[in-house]
Amino acid sequence: MGQIKTLDQTLEALLCDQYAVPLVGDYPMAAIAAVADGLDIAKAYWLRADPVHLRLQRDCFSLDEAVPLPLLSVHAEQMLESLNQHFALDLNTDSGEPEYQFFIGTSGAWYLRCQQHPSITTTLPSVAAGKNSHQFLPQGKGSAKLIGLLNEVQMLLHEHPDNLAREAQGIEAVNSIWLSGGGFLPQLNGSINPELLMSNSAFYKGLALWANTPYQALPENMDVILTNRAVRMQLVSCEDLDAHWFKPILVALCAKKITQLTLNLGFYDQSLSVNIKPLDQYRFWRKAKPVQHYLP
Repeated sequence: MGQIKTLDQTLEALLCDQYAVPLVGDYPMAAIAAVADGLDIAKAYWLRADPVHLRLQRDCFSLDEAVPLPLLSVHAEQMLESLNQHFALDLNTDSGEPEYQFFIGTSGAWYLRCQQHPSITTTLPSVAAGKNSHQFLPQGKGSAKLIGLLNEVQMLLHEHPDNLAREAQGIEAVNSIWLSGGGFLPQLNGSINPELLMSNSAFYKGLALWANTPYQALPENMDVILTNRAVRMQLVSCEDLDAHWFKPILVALCAKKITQLTLNLGFYDQSLSVNIKPLDQYRFWRKAKPVQHYLP
């Protein structure tokens, strides 16, 4: 059903390619998301700084798959306040502002603002999850400085009162941050994509703002009447994904409420890109296959 491609890239990278977001070291996902997350990005370089738990294995630390770790807003604010107090004296000589400053967006996402390009490339957490985290630390000319920052962050978080409170409740501590998606907000080049983006993700919303394309928060279910247009969706994981999302989407396609559906599915460092039009429903000679068939 439809056109299906298996790609050796993350879901986020696939979306950036589909929207012609320029790759300059990293895809500038943090800056794009920060716009939608209520932050004043100015002309600074932005990184995602997700709160994470690094788990001690026999001879290394591995990145737990829960990225970012869920946090009470009061804990997140107090942790970042401590980090910002620590780095407040490291001032940029040109701006007089702290070289590194942490922010929380309206979505609860954490960001790191750098006054200048740190000369690094990063790895998305979906690639590093469950693996030796050392192999996926920032790379490049400025990596030593950023890795030093990470070491300082880890020491500050180790005995932080909010982490001690989490551990006392049997909840995993935030013992590090994961930097990714760095860059300056790019200029928009080329034509505008007219499709509707539906998601609850700050990155998707920021991408829609950047590309000047329609955006809508993801509804609780697909009973919402869709206009006759192309739709790109980021679905929320749930226990019954098929009944909750896929079957209603199929009904909307058959009823031609959706003229074209682009469905991107991520699996660690791989993605599926599926493009479906109403006419594809009538290609009955194509045998349906499970998603796992397309992911090695």
